[in-house]
Amino acid sequence: MILSTVLAIALFMYSISIFLYLYRILKGPTTSDKVVALDSIGMNLVAIVALLSMLLDTSAYLDVILLIALLAFIGTVSFAKFVEKGKVIERERDN
Repeated sequence: MILSTVLAIALFMYSISIFLYLYRILKGPTTSDKVVALDSIGMNLVAIVALLSMLLDTSAYLDVILLIALLAFIGTVSFAKFVEKGKVIERERDN
């Protein structure tokens, strides 16, 4: 009873934080701020799915957690590469 109440409150708080990050994505002064907010949304989604998995007492969502975390990581690495080199995918052509 107490655990389900705490989990529900945590889900609500993570939902509020996602809406605040959405505001940062829309109004962020720099592109880096927007990407950090997007990465934070990904991590909050991981936490929400984990809390939901605990609330429903199932392990079926663990694959979803892994997928969200991998996609967030790939997006962050791609942006870091873009900032460093100006390209995400480098193609070398033999001419």
